[in-house]
Amino acid sequence: MPTHQDMTTDLAPGVLDALQHQVAVFARRAEQTRLGGVGRVHNSMDRAAYLLLNRLDQEGPMGVKALAGGMGIDSSTVTRQVAPLVDTGLVKRTSHPEDGRAVVLQLSPRGKARLEEVRASRRELMAQCTDGWSEDERDVFCSLLTRFNAALSHIHFGQPAPVPPVG
Repeated sequence: MPTHQDMTTDLAPGVLDALQHQVAVFARRAEQTRLGGVGRVHNSMDRAAYLLLNRLDQEGPMGVKALAGGMGIDSSTVTRQVAPLVDTGLVKRTSHPEDGRAVVLQLSPRGKARLEEVRASRRELMAQCTDGWSEDERDVFCSLLTRFNAALSHIHFGQPAPVPPVG
């Protein structure tokens, strides 16, 4: 079985150098814009808040441990990141119906509305960034980026990367 080093040397270093450079440029651009979208809500929601709200929207109410586990971060980080979302009314914190000691986090109606506002702005940004791309090019880029992110999660957090290959 080839080692990690063997696999790396089998690949063209020029492509890997170009890829790592483009990923670094992308990270800088993403941080500069925070992928905040365009218009009135540009740069108005940080990455942590967006990811937490999005997860609660997609998966429904859940405890801190479940939220942390699904995001690959620790519970104390989720607790710290959720606090301002609760304070601003975007997330509701309630007691678990079966275990009053446990906390359940839920997207509030205000949080849902705010998330939709930010999503619409980000969709517009993505449309502008990919203006002139065909639908197939957008699909392939999204598939490859999803696969790349899954591989990073697998490497850094040991999370499974069950993303089908682009074909």
